[in-house]
Amino acid sequence: MSKTTYTTLISPEQLDALQLSGQPCMVFDCSFDLGKPSLGRQQYEQAHIPGAVFADLDHDLSAKHGMPSSDGSVAVSQADQPASGGRHPLPSRERFSVWLSSVGFSNDMQAVVYDRNGANYCGRLWWMLKWAGHDAVAVLDGGLQAWQAAGQPVNQGSEPSHFQTSFTLQPPLRRLISAREVLAGLGSPAQTVIDARAGARYRGEVEPLDPVAGHIPGALNRPFSENLAADGRFKPRELLRAEFQQLLGERPADSVVHQCGSGVSALPNLLAMEVAGLGQTALFAGSWSEWCADASRPVERG
Repeated sequence: MSKTTYTTLISPEQLDALQLSGQPCMVFDCSFDLGKPSLGRQQYEQAHIPGAVFADLDHDLSAKHGMPSSDGSVAVSQADQPASGGRHPLPSRERFSVWLSSVGFSNDMQAVVYDRNGANYCGRLWWMLKWAGHDAVAVLDGGLQAWQAAGQPVNQGSEPSHFQTSFTLQPPLRRLISAREVLAGLGSPAQTVIDARAGARYRGEVEPLDPVAGHIPGALNRPFSENLAADGRFKPRELLRAEFQQLLGERPADSVVHQCGSGVSALPNLLAMEVAGLGQTALFAGSWSEWCADASRPVERG
């Protein structure tokens, strides 16, 4: 049997065919709500793709929270220190592999991730799997809404647990950037920061979550929601490419570092650039929440 691998987006029709083919596959529901963190689990239990595993942003896709250190990183009393700072610090790759193994995910599986939030949260798991060295992961284009609109079934409640596996980390397939690296690259043509937050937060007019308003000096602004069409799916490849090229101007695509508030909503931009054929770009996972934790780092407004 020939194996089909999806690495960026997958349609509901393609997912249905994939499941019917018998190819090893695991689907993850990453629905979440920043204002009410328990809502994602509740929504999952109300309706999810049959067999989907729930992945919680706070508990499964972030490290344990601690007090920010002087350099903005989050310290916890455990051997596997977080891989980033910020409000949603990345767990270490080793801790992430332990979680993948605990839910039964193995290296031979195709992963499909989705949410019901405009790909805002499932992009985190998509990127983390790439970071763990696993290329066979795709975002369900249009999320749960597109799945249901296609007439596909949903389940309620919980799903049977899977046997534990032993997921093996491979060399990272995506680049993680630290605050120190971003600071060193300010003003350099080799670095172009793209901020995925809403325009008012980028300009520093409002700041509902972090202690300082503004943005990283020189950063360009592209709110992550601009990647989606009215139907909730990603815009066509050619349109995404044109929009990012207009934003970048003469700046090379491979210079891009993505950021947002806490490193989550930056990922639809990163994914969109890959869908557009603009190549792989980097992620500053600590993002604004880590950047502004250190008063010595410069801030720009307007």
